[in-house]
Amino acid sequence: MPQQVYHSPVYHSQSIQAWEKRWFARQNSSYGLMQQVAWTLHLQLRKIFAAQTFPIQTVAVCCGQGNNAGDGYLTAKYLQQAGFQVDIYAATRGTSADLHQAFLEAEAAQVNIIQGFAFQKKYDCYIDALFGIGLDRPLNDEWQSIIHTINQQQALKTAVDIPSGLNANTGQPMPCAIQADYTFTALGLKAGLFTGQAQEYTGQVDVLDLIPLDAELKALAQLTPQQIKLPARQAFGHKGIYGHVLIVGGHAQMGGAVMMAAEAASNAGAGKVTVVCHAKHHVAILSRAPNLMLRDIDALSKAEIQQLISQVDAVSLGMGLGRDAWAEQHYTNWFTALNQSDVEVVYDADALWFLAQHAQASNSPAQLKLNSYATPHSGEAATLLGTTVAQIEADRIAAIQQLQQRYAGEWVLKGSGSLTLQTAPTAAEATALWICTAGNPGMGTGGMGDVLAGMIASLKAQFHNQIQLHEIVMLHALAGDVLAQQGMRGLQAQHMNQAIYQVVNQ
Repeated sequence: MPQQVYHSPVYHSQSIQAWEKRWFARQNSSYGLMQQVAWTLHLQLRKIFAAQTFPIQTVAVCCGQGNNAGDGYLTAKYLQQAGFQVDIYAATRGTSADLHQAFLEAEAAQVNIIQGFAFQKKYDCYIDALFGIGLDRPLNDEWQSIIHTINQQQALKTAVDIPSGLNANTGQPMPCAIQADYTFTALGLKAGLFTGQAQEYTGQVDVLDLIPLDAELKALAQLTPQQIKLPARQAFGHKGIYGHVLIVGGHAQMGGAVMMAAEAASNAGAGKVTVVCHAKHHVAILSRAPNLMLRDIDALSKAEIQQLISQVDAVSLGMGLGRDAWAEQHYTNWFTALNQSDVEVVYDADALWFLAQHAQASNSPAQLKLNSYATPHSGEAATLLGTTVAQIEADRIAAIQQLQQRYAGEWVLKGSGSLTLQTAPTAAEATALWICTAGNPGMGTGGMGDVLAGMIASLKAQFHNQIQLHEIVMLHALAGDVLAQQGMRGLQAQHMNQAIYQVVNQ
């Protein structure tokens, strides 16, 4: 899992490149920065080598054609001077003066430089300096073959700036990328190190922090801190002040989703939780969780829905609601009432499907009120935007921005490196994009989204503006990591309850 600093800023690659240009425009040396990157990297590598359970003696540095390769040449030089056996495998060099000078320095240090990437022996470590953050096109067959060859090597792998082949802004391989154990990214974190498919390639991420920030550099996003501290409960507290949550859904054929969402809400600390669903599920719900209260969704008039909403703090709508005429009528009744209320509202699952269908039918998407939270996965996001899952995954940051622009409200785009786009606390601030770095592949199982919806409703009911949406997403991911400590395969959403209880009490 990538390491992070509290409120670590994350940048677009173009912002990093513009920052570099401003630095050089102030008469700072571009070659001097290349030397700083390589020197700092080689020091970090020596620490990593020393910590391995097997000795690291031989190193292959794989250099491409751009300035990222210059970092590789100089890193090779410094490692050779530190006593390691280093070979450079190099593509045909580009024409930059800095790259040429770095090549000459490596050559003068008597580092063995080999043309091409036919490895002459097995190495203890492979350093990837093929491509930097400027790569914006799919790799051709030759480069794909080189990357596959490096990935097949059974050794420690380190990437300079970004694993070659990984898009620095979207986290998508183009179409393959180096699978690194460590990534040392220069100057600042890039969004593509944390979202999309990034975790498959980056390993542990660290920043080579080398030059001072300037006023023109703007962050694209922030990493959500993994230390979330909830307000302490007062000694005289009681269930009436810890929030009342409604969980609304539960078609006759789908009772499990509301059950998991309600239990998550309860285990996250809500004082009272009421499930509004088809009556056929009531006995099963009470037998599993007798602390939950129940209402028959079919027995509530519009006036009674309004009255019930006025008595609670948060509502989560859509889990297991279904997509037939029965479900649509209930969605319409509840959405109309909720979007005119002051209550905290979570829209999940089938509520998102109906939100999309009504938007397409009317050609005018409904605008979600303040304190509305929508939680699609990429498939639901594609339906909401009228596109494909592949297009959503190709640029998840653009997708979540489009969702908020189209529907308003606050959004979670679930998946590896879940994104949260919320409204900033003050009108003077821009909306805030956050990236979650916790969670694991074991959480890719049915019901995990229902659990998240229940947690959001619960924690918003308890704390309202004292807790932000991105913090709840992190707590959900951390609970998944607790649950996965004994293994990820076979992890089940209904087993999240004890893990949720643990993380909200840390």
